[in-house]
Amino acid sequence: MSANQHLAPGMDQRRHVALVIYPGFKTLEATGPLSVLGYATRHLAEAGHAGGYDVTIVAPEVGHIPSDTAMSLEATVALKELGAPETVLIAGAARIEEVLSGQHALVDWCRENGPRVRRCAALCTGSFFLAEAGLLEGQRAATHWNYAERLRQRYPEIDVDADAIFVQAGRFWTSAGVTAAIDLTLAFVEQDYGRDIALGVARDMVMYLKRPGGQSQFSTLLTGQMAGATSMTKVLTWMSDRLDQPLSLSDIAAAHGMSVRSLTRAFTAEFAVAPMTMLEALRCDRAKALLLDTDLPLKILAYRAGFQSDEQMRKAFRRRFSLSPRDYRARFATSGTPPG
Repeated sequence: MSANQHLAPGMDQRRHVALVIYPGFKTLEATGPLSVLGYATRHLAEAGHAGGYDVTIVAPEVGHIPSDTAMSLEATVALKELGAPETVLIAGAARIEEVLSGQHALVDWCRENGPRVRRCAALCTGSFFLAEAGLLEGQRAATHWNYAERLRQRYPEIDVDADAIFVQAGRFWTSAGVTAAIDLTLAFVEQDYGRDIALGVARDMVMYLKRPGGQSQFSTLLTGQMAGATSMTKVLTWMSDRLDQPLSLSDIAAAHGMSVRSLTRAFTAEFAVAPMTMLEALRCDRAKALLLDTDLPLKILAYRAGFQSDEQMRKAFRRRFSLSPRDYRARFATSGTPPG
């Protein structure tokens, strides 16, 4: 595989991105994408390319704009002067209904200019601005899971996906909360400059996985940790740290000083699934990450995820996702990734 196999054409093309903020915007939904775009520009320069991102911070008024934390960002362009740049990112807010009622200018800008922008991305509750402007009617859209029902009730004509990390509906993109803004911005980098640049940025930011939009907002491990009591959460974490080992139910029980029966009863009561069922789910999560972020052949990938064979992995994927690992890679990875 050549070093440039996953690079997109137009590597010397500069791209203009406008980040739209306002008083009370979520800090990480601004600084996360800014970091992604900055790292991407640096990677391109180190590879000898002139491409990269010219980012403008925009707000209803120029000046220092306070966020929902002690940090503020300086807007150098007023919203009324923005026009329609190539890409727009609109940050979300925790108190979105309150902010929405006071930001009619932003809603008006979305209504007038949104259809003229190549990519208009609403991050987290930023989706409320596009919805209020009538730009998401009849479309599927994402937002933070905690705001999904409010978005659905306020705008019943929108097909709200409460689980997706980000969703594209033509030129309009919407994302889940906080770190999902990073995933969406990485998708833009991959679209603009190729998979290698996007993965390089993900590595710089020490991200476990550059997640595709169709992934769930919650991993199996996180879902379990949110639900679990302390003792069983420790068991779950212990299992997650040893996925590449040939663990049996007896191994798990012995490591935690429990009988198989006691472990199974306590674990199932806490997570509503048996330990070995959860172990398979964790291994499937690991396999999905490897399928998307490596070109490993399926047999090697299966062993690294903890499966005894690629056939065992295939059966687990069929059972859980109704598709094979090969099909999963083809559906969610870019065309530059070999099918395995």
